[in-house]
Amino acid sequence: MSDPADDGAVLAELMAAAQNGDQRAYASLLRTVTPYLRRQVRRYLRDAGEVEDVVQEILLTIHRVRHTYDPARPFRPWLVAIARRRIIDRLRGLIRRDGREVVVAPDDETFTTAAANQPAEEPDHAALHAAVAALPEGQRRAVELLKFQDLSLKEASAVSGMSVGALKVAGHRAYKALRAALSGGRAVDE
Repeated sequence: MSDPADDGAVLAELMAAAQNGDQRAYASLLRTVTPYLRRQVRRYLRDAGEVEDVVQEILLTIHRVRHTYDPARPFRPWLVAIARRRIIDRLRGLIRRDGREVVVAPDDETFTTAAANQPAEEPDHAALHAAVAALPEGQRRAVELLKFQDLSLKEASAVSGMSVGALKVAGHRAYKALRAALSGGRAVDE
C-alpha cells in the first residue's frame, strides 16, 4: 500500500477543507504529513530529539501560515518549502552553537593545588569608588553610565550628550586608568 503522504491531490484536498474550517480534515492532514516530515528531517539530522523538535517547528509553521496555501496550486512544494526553511534554520543554529561551545575535559576543571581552591578575595569597593572619583569628568561619566547604570552606548550617549565614539574612548581610557590604580600602580596587560 502506498504512503498517503505521497498523494499530493489528497493532501491538497485536506488542506483546502482545513482552510474552510474542517477540523477533522486538518487533523488528518497533520497526522498524514508528520511521518513524511520526520523522514525528510532525518535526512539532515541524526539526533532523535533534534528531529522531533524540527518536525514540531514545521507543524507550528504550517499552522501559522496555513492561510497562505493556494488550493489551486500543488500542496507538496508548499509543504517542502516550509520544511526546508525550518531544517536550514536548525542547521544554522547548530553550527552557531557548535562554533561557540568548547569541550573541556574534566581534568581541566579541577585543580589540585590549595591556592587554586581558596575563596576569591573580596573586592575593595571603597578603593574602586575612590579610583572612579579620581578619574577626569568625561571618563568618570562614561564609567558611571556604562558600568554602574548599565546603559547601552546609545542610551549613554543620549543621556550624556557625548557621541558614541567619545564614550568608547573615554570608557577605554577610564578602564585602563582604573586597572592601573587598582593594581597598585603596576603595569597591567590589556
